[in-house]
Amino acid sequence: MIRVAQVAPNIFPTPPEHHGGTERVIHDLGTALRSLGVEVTLFAPSDSATHLPRIGSYPSLAALEHRYGRVAPGVPAALDALQLEALRQRLGDFDIVHCHGEFAHAALLGDRRRHSLTTIHWRVDELDRALFFEGFPDLPVAAISAAQGAGIPAANRAGVVHHGIARDRYDASLAPGEHLAFVGRMTDQKRPDTAIRVARAAGLPIRLGGTIDVGNPGYFHREVRPLLAGDAVYLGPVDDAEKGALLQGAAALLFPIDWPEPFGLVMIEAMACGTPVIAWNRGSVPEIVEDGVTGFIVASEDEAVAALARIGAIDRAGVRRRFEERFTAERMARDYLALYRRLLSA
Repeated sequence: MIRVAQVAPNIFPTPPEHHGGTERVIHDLGTALRSLGVEVTLFAPSDSATHLPRIGSYPSLAALEHRYGRVAPGVPAALDALQLEALRQRLGDFDIVHCHGEFAHAALLGDRRRHSLTTIHWRVDELDRALFFEGFPDLPVAAISAAQGAGIPAANRAGVVHHGIARDRYDASLAPGEHLAFVGRMTDQKRPDTAIRVARAAGLPIRLGGTIDVGNPGYFHREVRPLLAGDAVYLGPVDDAEKGALLQGAAALLFPIDWPEPFGLVMIEAMACGTPVIAWNRGSVPEIVEDGVTGFIVASEDEAVAALARIGAIDRAGVRRRFEERFTAERMARDYLALYRRLLSA
């Protein structure tokens, strides 16, 4: 039996309550790996409500902020150091250490790097990653899309594993609803303002769910709030049940990203609900959305409006079927298990 440590970030609990796609993926991965006979130990904050064996004595950053309000800027680094110390004390207990955080774990692992895997859940085309990769050319890194992987040096590339989610988290709705959906952070990377304009141009109401980005709260108040009205309703943060209801009742999900999205978990959450996706042609989108099958890939607001006029041609049962074939947690776990075995045999 392979013994694997899954090392989650310390920003949110694992799994998350609302926002936190990375933590959701890590929990689904750990659960699916256990079903495949892998011995999984989760390193995650103490406020994590998980059935997985867990190590971690300190709460998440989100819990500390809820308790104290604004915290000192060094708190995230302190939480990471405390988590890595707990990992250091137990390194000998694991065959593979799979890290989903930022940078310091690479130094801690030392000669164990060859039997580790790092999944980066963010963009890799900026200076911090360039410095990281240059300093740790022997660190195996799994990309979450080929688009992201193109920015990872060849020496680090261990493979590409698309995200997956629990097969039974969402049920498909085969009858299209009358509204459109947007789910994501209220930020200029995700462009909820664009989604509202497209919906309004198409003459369709839209419901928007997601957190206001703590790093850019002015964007929501400046660009999104003035557009809200009876036909464009902001629901606030949505949990799994609320997200499922929002997506199941939607004619389509609008995904008008304005950055090189490394994956985009909400696209496969919509597909699990049988809901087609209209997504802008950036980052991983062409790998996730099959144009004309699970939605439409567009390059402008006008193209999105035109795609909405054709959305009835998409078979919602077929959308759910493609989710089951491509984006379940079981498939993700099998792909990662193959990478673990390859690293152990190298």
